[in-house]
Amino acid sequence: MKEAMFYTPLEDDAVQCFLCAQKCRIKPGKRGKCGVRENRDGKLWSLVYGKLVARHTDPIEKKPLFHFLPGTRSYSIATAGCNFRCLFCQNADISQGPRESGSIVGQETPPGEVVDEALATRCASVSYTYTEPTIFMEYALDVCRPARENGLLNVFVTNGFMSAEALEALAPFLDAANVDLKAFRDDFYKKQCGARLAPVLRTLEDMKRRGVWLEVTTLLIPGLNDDEGELGELAAFLASLGPETVWHVSRFHPTYRMLDRPPTPVESVRKARRIGLEAGLKYVYTGNAPGDDGENTYCPSCGLLLVERRGFSSRNRALDDGRCSGCGASIDGVGWNRKAGF
Repeated sequence: MKEAMFYTPLEDDAVQCFLCAQKCRIKPGKRGKCGVRENRDGKLWSLVYGKLVARHTDPIEKKPLFHFLPGTRSYSIATAGCNFRCLFCQNADISQGPRESGSIVGQETPPGEVVDEALATRCASVSYTYTEPTIFMEYALDVCRPARENGLLNVFVTNGFMSAEALEALAPFLDAANVDLKAFRDDFYKKQCGARLAPVLRTLEDMKRRGVWLEVTTLLIPGLNDDEGELGELAAFLASLGPETVWHVSRFHPTYRMLDRPPTPVESVRKARRIGLEAGLKYVYTGNAPGDDGENTYCPSCGLLLVERRGFSSRNRALDDGRCSGCGASIDGVGWNRKAGF
């Protein structure tokens, strides 16, 4: 355990956590909604500090990040727990375990060991992913600092529900983020995730303002968040952040507690892609649709195929040091000019 950051004491040994937008008031002996921050005698403790439940070397495209260090590998870590309760969670066994069973599992791993393994496996970055990394912020910060000192970049794959205070502490070490924008209706967030929309939008705006490379993912669920009007509003919001903002629209498959919905038709993600492009976004991608043209990067100026992808593999077709070899247009992103395995 480690004493938590981002909390204040209240009367009668209660505390208020402000790590994320849930802002839980926690009585002695109780935990926050994430299931991994516990009040013990008026002090808030992180129960998952250094307790990794997952550690893998992944392609950066798996995050997914298509315009950040393309073709490189990212050392990816997670602890148990999440501050959401998404009914369609794809990693519910590790994200919802502390909430549902109270159990805290994981292998004790000092921060320096993560950095050493990332370097040993020739990764270009460390990704905090699989579950919600905000809930292990104390540990993430202790990994971020030495990672940056050793030339590694830091990536958050997040639901974006962190507090402004938490993002301010993280931002100096954060290079890129993929944020799940699960819908553009507050009702969806309340019913399907146990959260709210507005804090996520604020996080997206704040990350963009701070210069974090930002890509956004929306899992398209039939009948819940695939309305054309809603998708148009979502795309317009992303375009207002900047037309270079990357949007990944992925197919849903039934899982966890949402088994009553069919898989998303491929045509639905193609339609969402068209909506995003019409809203002014330069780069919109279809996800969970291997072989679809929407996986590829095309020049937003002349339409030339630049990067061809299938799943997590990619091939440079017409990029020259971050520019389109056809018309010379600069392609937004980080690390196009590195030796990226294309």
